[in-house]
Amino acid sequence: MASGVDTADVRVGVRTRSLSRPRLRYVRQLGATDVFVDHADIDEEPDEFNDREAEVTLEVGRDAIPTVGQLETAKTHIEAAGLTFAGIQSLPYSLYGDVMFGRDGRDEALAQITTLIRNLGEAGVPVLGYQWNPRGLVPMRTDPVELRGGAIGTGFDYDDLEAPDELAPGLDREYTEAEFWDNFESFLETVLPVAEAAGVDLALHPVDPPVLESMCGIPRLCRSVETFERAMDLVPSENHGLKLCLGCFSQMGEDVTDVLRRFGAREQIVFVHFRDVVGTVPRFHETFVDEGNFDTVEVVRTLHEIGYDGVVIPDHVPLMEGDDDWRHRARGFTVGYLRGVIDTVRADLESA
Repeated sequence: MASGVDTADVRVGVRTRSLSRPRLRYVRQLGATDVFVDHADIDEEPDEFNDREAEVTLEVGRDAIPTVGQLETAKTHIEAAGLTFAGIQSLPYSLYGDVMFGRDGRDEALAQITTLIRNLGEAGVPVLGYQWNPRGLVPMRTDPVELRGGAIGTGFDYDDLEAPDELAPGLDREYTEAEFWDNFESFLETVLPVAEAAGVDLALHPVDPPVLESMCGIPRLCRSVETFERAMDLVPSENHGLKLCLGCFSQMGEDVTDVLRRFGAREQIVFVHFRDVVGTVPRFHETFVDEGNFDTVEVVRTLHEIGYDGVVIPDHVPLMEGDDDWRHRARGFTVGYLRGVIDTVRADLESA
């Protein structure tokens, strides 16, 4: 990635399971430009931030790897709405879990993941997001909190967890961090050469909540700036970078502008989850994008200063009055707010 204000092109996209024409029209009407498609398995990984009803979608999961033709059809459908099919938002745990734990089924899972990467490359879809965090097994949030005007945001308080030291369901022992790093390195050694050949960028998301070294017998590898650098250095590749979640780094207590500069200098920011929280681990809650730990304007200015050429997407938006299960009103507010800040910062820098 080039650096410098002149090379910056910060765009706003969305993540969505639904690819219905009304959804895509709404996204384009907001002024968003890029779409990341969420995997279809919402029962396995409950996600209150994403739509549970999606009659038109692209299924991605274990034993459900879209063909080149299916990806090309989805791409044509998205482009017909004036949008870009930017990538797959994430892999479900069912697809990477056996690799993470080194279990039987690992080789089959790796074969399916590498097939997905090849298909994405052939269809011209440039990004595959993923995480190393089994959300269906490890608690992610505790009780919700009330935000301004009665909106609802998710919260986390470690003291409210019922049994953070008990083994997660299905585990017969506690795993060590060394085991997990070995399994992760083996994963990268298998998938990154395929990604390089296919021209697809893999984008790694932090564990959420971060900082904690282990929960429910499961090590939490990508929990800090330093562990992310280790993850990037294990198997160096120009096709491996960050799904840089500002909210997660904010939860760590990091200065997110420093984080952007650090990984921008390493040319390892693939795309950005733009959200924020109030507080840090072990106690925080999510909030509107114009509130929270960091200064949104300063973060956008930093993205321009490092020459970021890519997409920022709203992630964990609050639940607002009259929202549907995709939280269309809160998502619409966030897209509009970010577009306004981006345009203002760009104009200020160009006139300076």
